[in-house]
Amino acid sequence: MLGGKGANLAEMASIGLPVPPGFTISTAMCTRYYDEGGAFPDSVRAEVAEGLAHIEGITGKLFGDAVNPLLVSVRSGARASMPGMMDTVLNLGLNDETVAGLAQGSGDERFAWDSYRRFIQMYSDVVLELDHGAFEEALEIAKEDKGVHLDTDLSADDWKALVTVYKGLVEDQWGKPFPQDVHEQLWGAVGAVFGSWQSERAKVYRRLNDIPGSWGTAVNVQAMVFGNMGDTSATGVAFTRDPSKGDRAYYGEFLINAQGEDVVAGIRTPQYLTKAAKDEAGAKAPSMEEAMPVVYAELAKVFDLLETHYRDMQDIEFTVQEGKLWMLQTRSGKRTAKAALKIAVDMASEGLITEEEAIGRVDPLALDQLLHPTLDPEAPRDVVAKGLPASPGAASGLIVFDAETAEQRAERGDSVILVRVETSPEDIHGMHAAKGILTARGGMTSHAAVVARGMGRPCVSGAGTLAIEGKAKRMRVGSGSSAREFKEGDVITIDGSTGEVMAGEVATVQPELAGDFGTLMVWADKVRRLKVRANAETPLDCQTARDFGAEGIGLCRTEHMFFEAGRITAVRQMILAETEKGRRAALDKLLPEQRADFAAIFAIMAGLPVTIRLLDPPLHEFLPHEEAEFQEVANATGLSVEALKQRASELHEFNPMLGHRGCRLGVTYPEIYEMQARAIFEAACDVAEQSGAAPIPEVMVPLVATARELELMKAVIDGAAQAVFAEKGRTLDYLVGTMIELPRAALRAGEIAEVGAFFSFGTNDLTQTTLGVSRDDAARFLGAYVEQGIYAKDPFVSLDVEGVGELIEIAAERGRKARPGIKLGICGEHGGDPASIAFCEKTGLDYVSASPYRVPIARLAAAQAALKVKS
Repeated sequence: MLGGKGANLAEMASIGLPVPPGFTISTAMCTRYYDEGGAFPDSVRAEVAEGLAHIEGITGKLFGDAVNPLLVSVRSGARASMPGMMDTVLNLGLNDETVAGLAQGSGDERFAWDSYRRFIQMYSDVVLELDHGAFEEALEIAKEDKGVHLDTDLSADDWKALVTVYKGLVEDQWGKPFPQDVHEQLWGAVGAVFGSWQSERAKVYRRLNDIPGSWGTAVNVQAMVFGNMGDTSATGVAFTRDPSKGDRAYYGEFLINAQGEDVVAGIRTPQYLTKAAKDEAGAKAPSMEEAMPVVYAELAKVFDLLETHYRDMQDIEFTVQEGKLWMLQTRSGKRTAKAALKIAVDMASEGLITEEEAIGRVDPLALDQLLHPTLDPEAPRDVVAKGLPASPGAASGLIVFDAETAEQRAERGDSVILVRVETSPEDIHGMHAAKGILTARGGMTSHAAVVARGMGRPCVSGAGTLAIEGKAKRMRVGSGSSAREFKEGDVITIDGSTGEVMAGEVATVQPELAGDFGTLMVWADKVRRLKVRANAETPLDCQTARDFGAEGIGLCRTEHMFFEAGRITAVRQMILAETEKGRRAALDKLLPEQRADFAAIFAIMAGLPVTIRLLDPPLHEFLPHEEAEFQEVANATGLSVEALKQRASELHEFNPMLGHRGCRLGVTYPEIYEMQARAIFEAACDVAEQSGAAPIPEVMVPLVATARELELMKAVIDGAAQAVFAEKGRTLDYLVGTMIELPRAALRAGEIAEVGAFFSFGTNDLTQTTLGVSRDDAARFLGAYVEQGIYAKDPFVSLDVEGVGELIEIAAERGRKARPGIKLGICGEHGGDPASIAFCEKTGLDYVSASPYRVPIARLAAAQAALKVKS
C-alpha cells in the first residue's frame, strides 16, 4: 500500500532516524485515479488536508502562508524500486508571495529565489509538460551573460530575473500564467506523479523487470529540507557497500549547496563521500568526510544502523540543511552481479544472513553478466578518454547518439554503444538495447550509472574530455591538432571497470568463475533438488557446460551436425535418393562422421547421461537451392541435375514445420534412425573401452504423437543396440524415450510411457503447437500481447504455465502412473528461465536443460525454487 519509499520512510522514522514529516497516498489511489479519469474523490482531498495539517503541526509552518510558508516535495514510490522512472516535484508551495516569506525566514534571499526558479522549472516539465529544453536554454543564457559556469555563481538578482523569464515561457507555451494557488500546485503534482506510472519509460522499465502494471505507485508528500542553503548544506546519494564491486566500504557522492536532483541528474560533477574514494580517484575537491566531518560521522552511524536493520546493502538519499542531517530515502540498493555475489557471501560469512538467504539474494539472470568474456589485459588498447567506472564489464560496438537509433540498430543485429552527454529516464529503451553506455557528464550515482548497473550494462560516466554533439552525430576528444573525431557508426570499446574509452574493438578473455561465485554455487547445489543439464552438440559447448557444472546433456540436436560443409552433400544425397539402397549408400558415408561426433561428446561427458535427439528438422532445410549445390549432389550420385530438381520439387511442403519431420522421417525411412542409433552405440562402447567411464546414452525420438510411432522407432533403436553390442562384445545401459512437444502426446502420455523410459518436454515446439503460434514470426505481435496483458510474459521466454504448463502436468501425472519412476525433464529454452524452473520444481520434474552459459543460472534458480517450495 505504501510503496517502497513510503514504507521505508515510515520505518526509518519508527527507529528514530531524522526523517522530514510527511504522509503517503497509497498505491490503491493510483488505480482509482485512472479509473476516475484523473479526478480525486472528496474523501482523498480531506485526507490530504489532514496530512498537511500533520506536517504543519510538526514544522510550525503553514502551507501557502506568506510569512512562514511550508514547502513540500511530492515524490513517487512504487512497490519495486524503479530508479528515475517516475516523476518528482520539489519546492512545491512557492509563489510570488511565499518566496518573500521564505527569503525573510531563512535570511537568504538568493536561496529563496534559487528554490523558486527550480520549482517553476520542475513543475513546468513534470506537471505542465512544457518544453524542458527552453528552460535549460534560458538558464545557460543567464550564465553566459554573467560569464559564469556554475548555477551556484548566480546571485539573488540573477535568479529573480530568471524567474521572470521562466514565467514568460510558461505563459507563452501553456497559454496561462504559472499557477499561484499552492493547493492547485499540490493536486497538479500528485496527479502528475500518478500519471507518470503510465509513462512510456515506466512501462518499458516494468516490462524489462517483470513489474506488474496493476501495482501502481504511491505518492509521498513531505516537508522540504534544503541542501541549497549555502556551504553548510548539502545533498547526496550513498550506498552502504560498493554496488559495483561489493566491497564493504561506504560508496557515494554529495554536492554542497545543492538539491537532490543535481546529484542524480549529473548536472554538476559531485564530490566523493569518503576520503579514501577521493584519494583513489585522484580528485581535488574535498570529500564529505573532510568537508563536513561531524555530519559525516553521524551519517556513517546511520549507514551501519540501516544495513543491520534491513540486513541488506542500502541505497540512501540524504540532505544536510545548515549542518543538520535528514534522511530522505532508503531502499535495497541496485547492484551488479559481481557485487550481489560478494555482498551475499560476505553477509552470510558475517552472520548477518544465512546461507539460504544468501542464495535468495542473487538474481539468477544477473549471473549472465559474469559468464561472458571481459577485455584481454594483454590486448593493445587505444585509450582516447577516461571517465568514471560506473558499471563494470566491457563492451565494443558502433557509436549511436540517441535511444531510438540504439534500438533500431540493435534490432538489426548490431552491437551498439549509446553515447550521450547525460542520460535521462526517456532513454531507458535505448540503454536496454545498447551493449554499453558512455556519458560525458554525471557521477557514479547518476541516472546512467544506476540504471546500467541494474541492467548489467557496462557504463562509463562523467568522461568530461568528450565533446558530444548529439544532433551532429559526432564526438570529439581533445583539441587542436591532437583532437580526434568519432562519427555515428564508428566502433569504440568501453571498460566499465576502469572507466577507459578506447577506439576500435578490443580482444576479450574468458571469465574465471571462482571465489564468491564458486562459494554460492556450492551452497546452491546443497539445497537444490532439480538436476541441471545442458543443450549442446559440439565438444566446445559440452566442455563449457561441464565446466559450468552441467550434470549431463539434456538435448543434443543431431541435425546441427549434418550442416557441416563436408557432410551436407551426403545428407542431400540421402534425402534426394528415391530408393532405400540409395539412402543407405549416403548413410554409410555419414556413419563414421556421426560416430566421431558422439565419441567426442561422450568423452567429455563420460559417466553422465547424454540425451541425443534423432534427426528432427523438415527435409527442406537440407535441400540444395543453388545450381552449384545441385551439381555437387549430381556428381556424388551420378544422377542428372534435372532429375534432382524434380525430386526436390516432389519433396516440397506447404507447412514443413508440421510436415515430414521428426519420427515421421523414421517411420518412412527407418534406415536413417538405424544409422544414427548405430553411431551412438558404437561411440559409447568405444569411449567406455578407452576411458573406463561408460556414458549413459538416452536416445530421444522427436515429434511423437502416438505410442505406436515410438514403439516402431524403439524397435529400430534396440535392434541397432543389440547388433553393436554383439559386435563389440560388451553391453551398456541406455534408455529410449521421447520428446513431448505435441498436445496429443501430452494427453496420451500414459500410453506413450508404456513404451518410453523418459519424457523430455520440448517446450519450444510444445508452446508453438499449443498456442498455434510460430516462434519465428511471433515477435511481430507478441510485444503487443504482453503490453496489453494477454500474456504476462513472452511465452517463448517464460513458460505459459496456465496452458503449456497444464499439459506438462497432465503428461507428468499420466506418465508416472503408467511407469513409476519415469525420468522427466525439459529441454526447451525455458530450461534457463528462473520462473519456468520454479514451475518444474513445483511439478516434480527430475531435471532442466539449458544452453551452456545458462547452466549456472539454472543451478541457482533451481536452488531458489527448492527453498521456496520448502518454505
